[in-house]
Amino acid sequence: MYDVLIVGGSCAGLSAAMTARKRNLSVLVLYAGDGAMGKITRMDNYPGLPGASGAELLRIFRQQAAALGAELKKQLVQRVLHMGEGFSVLAQNDLYEARSVILALGTSRVNPLPGEEELLGQGVSYCATCDGMFYRGRHMLVIAGGIEAVEEANYLSELGRVSYFIEKPHDTAGLSPNIRLMQGKPRSIERADQGLKLNTDGESCEGDGIFVLRPAVAMTQLMPELSTEKGSIVADENLMTSVPGVFAAGDILGAPLQAPKAVGEGNVAALAAASWLRRQEASA
Repeated sequence: MYDVLIVGGSCAGLSAAMTARKRNLSVLVLYAGDGAMGKITRMDNYPGLPGASGAELLRIFRQQAAALGAELKKQLVQRVLHMGEGFSVLAQNDLYEARSVILALGTSRVNPLPGEEELLGQGVSYCATCDGMFYRGRHMLVIAGGIEAVEEANYLSELGRVSYFIEKPHDTAGLSPNIRLMQGKPRSIERADQGLKLNTDGESCEGDGIFVLRPAVAMTQLMPELSTEKGSIVADENLMTSVPGVFAAGDILGAPLQAPKAVGEGNVAALAAASWLRRQEASA
């Protein structure tokens, strides 16, 4: 049980991790990659580090957060569940527990396919580990948004028949020879007589279940109860979201999309989380 679990390992999340550790809170940072920051070749507006690349800034931040005692793991968070007085966080094959959560997801946006969200939990799944066993001996369609999907698809192929559709180009050399690699690009999902149908730009394919495996997660999947507006999380002056105990910081809150702003918001979110935890302890 961590005091603070931070989703996102860029400027906002790492700033929050440092501040939370300075408040003597146990901290876990989960992040899928470097995001937009990792692609910046030169920054001239970050105080004290003129001309630094985004990757260099992240390296320094992560090193500093780890030195302060924060735990960092590279894992895609798939779901945050409000469980009584705390939270359960599903990240790939692992489940973590935390007393509070800070969302620092950056600018990552996911555009679901038509029919995807409507059929979530009715044949559409985002987690092979969670739901694969329901399709033992059956035909599963995988919509793959990145190389991370290869391992999950290989696991599914041990349970049943798998057809693999590429949503975004990536290396598929590691796919099991038992998996059928399809050519059409996914366009929409709909019900079929005996399961679900995936429509592509070339043909349609029916299966018993569809696994959508992307390197990023839609906010409607991550925590559906959160209030959002135009793709950004809605938070109060203390950066608490509509769910008590869940805070947000950085680009996920909207413009301006700037590293200095994200760092400041990470600091504010961590201080607010520390105060909220103290109040929870006092009222217990």
